[in-house]
Amino acid sequence: MISDTLDQRHRYTSLSPRFAAAFEFLEKLPANHPTGRYDIDGDNCFALMQSYTTQSRDLAKVETHRTYIDIQYIQAGRETMLWSPINALPQVTQPYNAEKDVIFYATPPQILPVTLSAGQFVIFFPTDGHAGGLEWGGQSEVRKVVIKVRA
Repeated sequence: MISDTLDQRHRYTSLSPRFAAAFEFLEKLPANHPTGRYDIDGDNCFALMQSYTTQSRDLAKVETHRTYIDIQYIQAGRETMLWSPINALPQVTQPYNAEKDVIFYATPPQILPVTLSAGQFVIFFPTDGHAGGLEWGGQSEVRKVVIKVRA
């Protein structure tokens, strides 16, 4: 898991040949971009623009992916995300769904909260358990972009 600000994106472009295009998309993203899916490189790299109200931590759904790396960028608002290495996740609650590329897990007793606000991103690799959209000191309206990068 990596957490940083968009102005430091150049440090991470060497981690995947598709990261440069993903960060370029974020850099050019207008504030009023409609929600939905936006192809950057077809199914190899695409963006999901989201808008929502953060929820209580007790509603967290910890997940991992097999096919995609997530770059989750907060465009507006703030939220808490939770992180755990995959080998510390206690049990699968919903088995792998290949169509959605997701496995859900019970929340482990020890999980790291990561707080993000506008201009910050996190990168979750397939070995990173994570849950997002959670309150940070109360509810917040969030505009977030999740870029799916084929691992």
